[in-house]
Amino acid sequence: MIWLYLLSGLFLGWSLGANDTANIFGTAVGTRMIRFRTAAIVTAVFVVLGAVISGAGAAHTLGKLGTVNAIAGSFTVALAAAVTVAWMTKLKLPVSTSQAIVGAIIGWNLFTGSPTDVNTLIKIVTTWVLCPLLAAVFAFAIYKIVMVVLPRSRVHLLKQDSYNRVGLLLVGAFGAYSLGANNIANVMGVFVPANPFTDISFNSLFTLSGTQQLFLFGAIAISIGVFTYSYRVMLTVGNDLFKLTPVAALVVVLSESIVLFLFASKGLETWLASLGLPTIPLVPVSSSQAVIGAIVGIVLAKRGRGVNMKVLVKISSGWITTPVIAAVISFIALYFAQNVFEQKVVEPINETRIEIQHQESEIDTLKISMINEVDLNEEIIFEDANNILL
Repeated sequence: MIWLYLLSGLFLGWSLGANDTANIFGTAVGTRMIRFRTAAIVTAVFVVLGAVISGAGAAHTLGKLGTVNAIAGSFTVALAAAVTVAWMTKLKLPVSTSQAIVGAIIGWNLFTGSPTDVNTLIKIVTTWVLCPLLAAVFAFAIYKIVMVVLPRSRVHLLKQDSYNRVGLLLVGAFGAYSLGANNIANVMGVFVPANPFTDISFNSLFTLSGTQQLFLFGAIAISIGVFTYSYRVMLTVGNDLFKLTPVAALVVVLSESIVLFLFASKGLETWLASLGLPTIPLVPVSSSQAVIGAIVGIVLAKRGRGVNMKVLVKISSGWITTPVIAAVISFIALYFAQNVFEQKVVEPINETRIEIQHQESEIDTLKISMINEVDLNEEIIFEDANNILL
């Protein structure tokens, strides 16, 4: 039953791998600098490493938005997000998995009557705006610097081509690690409150926590999505939106990777806090938004020439509709899960607390009654003693 419930999370992981890998290697594959199989292997390895090693920070923030505390509810929420992302992938749109899971969680909150943490929601929505803007700024600045330095380096074209290929592989590996660290929260974050796994120790060498096991399975599902269905979306990002040169492709992937890493690094957050500086929220941001923002930064650096506005508008419309569609699907699916399939999609925490408080109140009343009775008996004994003395 545990694996049956986890299937929706694994499906969501597959959808993320099929869709969001384009944001890591789409530009490299689209410009034919790297073969698709090579990109898929590098992505699969580093996504798993990023998810298991650094995936906890963003998942914690996502859990504050809504605590899906029943595993049947987690299954339904993840399924709603997965269906939304798979549908958009079918339309060849690089949509936001982060937006899909946030919309699905809000759908769960609405269905169960659970409160939505407004501060966390504002923080997440703010990053949806900040993420592409930061990526555009990084891409604009890096591209300008490269275009100044590159002509002066006098590197032969063949060597430059070789350096670009190696650079795209290295930056792609960094991007895949950041994708796993940041976006694994979208895949398995809703299962953390109802996590069915216990910690496993390997001969006292290291311990794999239950959460890390969840993230490992989710990362494997992402890797399968990379190999089986990501090629089409890679071509959309790499060719249809804007024709990228190999150097521009390298700058796009580097800018996107930096943004994903910033929003997933707990070490960076701790370091900034130790210096008394403002910290960057650990939030699962959209790799799709980051890569599109980086491409727009390149377009601005080239004074706005060559961008396909129809494709850009189509992608942007997908970002707006994704959370709404996911919330609606989640609400409807939860209704069927609870009323048709008779699954418990929420644990009655509030009712349990009320019952405990009621029992504690009865105990306090009983204690007061017993104390009053003891005091009354003491008064009677004291009066009897006085009468005897008199």
